[in-house]
Amino acid sequence: MPDTDTWVVVPVYNEETVIADVIADLGTRFPNVVCVDDGSRDDSAARIATTHAHLVRHPINLGQGASLQTGIDYALRRGARFVVTFDADGQHSVDDAERMLEVARSGEADVVLGSRFLESTEQVPGLKRLVLRAVVALSPSSRKLGLTDAHNGLRVISRQVAENMRISMNGMAHASEIVDALARSPWRVREVPVTIIYTDYSRAKGQSLLNGVNILFDLSVRGQR
Repeated sequence: MPDTDTWVVVPVYNEETVIADVIADLGTRFPNVVCVDDGSRDDSAARIATTHAHLVRHPINLGQGASLQTGIDYALRRGARFVVTFDADGQHSVDDAERMLEVARSGEADVVLGSRFLESTEQVPGLKRLVLRAVVALSPSSRKLGLTDAHNGLRVISRQVAENMRISMNGMAHASEIVDALARSPWRVREVPVTIIYTDYSRAKGQSLLNGVNILFDLSVRGQR
């Protein structure tokens, strides 16, 4: 049965090559999808317009954090009971999203996070594995929650959490900001193993070592304010 009480939020920036296929795949399980086109310079918005997904557009590029917050607000206004965040580059599995949603529906957790590291790590490229584990090791919030993968874009968030969590960091550091908010909250958090589909395209779109360093720097500066 389709998950009509769930909205999938997909932040989009220059994904014209794959976005229609990603939405079609999501449509097999999730009828409610909102894509936030974050000032793309290509034909991403036009491709989205040919699908069943709702389209919201930022006139300029604001970053993935801002796109997620826009999409979450949109989903809440339409009565979402659960919000799934899902990357636009085709690296996430709809099967994984469905399994994570089942965990949230069971009442075991208020937030369900995908992890590349709970099972085999062979799928994760070496440099990316090093960066992601460094972020976790250097993050007190990740250690407090016992997380293994703090920067996985696949998440399931209950309405209660979505209504009370605000993403203020517009760039990629939003993922650490979310973890920090969860660590300070009474919400129950659970990780679930997921498989990441690493294609040449998704590797090119993914985070670099420099991005990982920038994330840690942004968070350290924010913490001093």
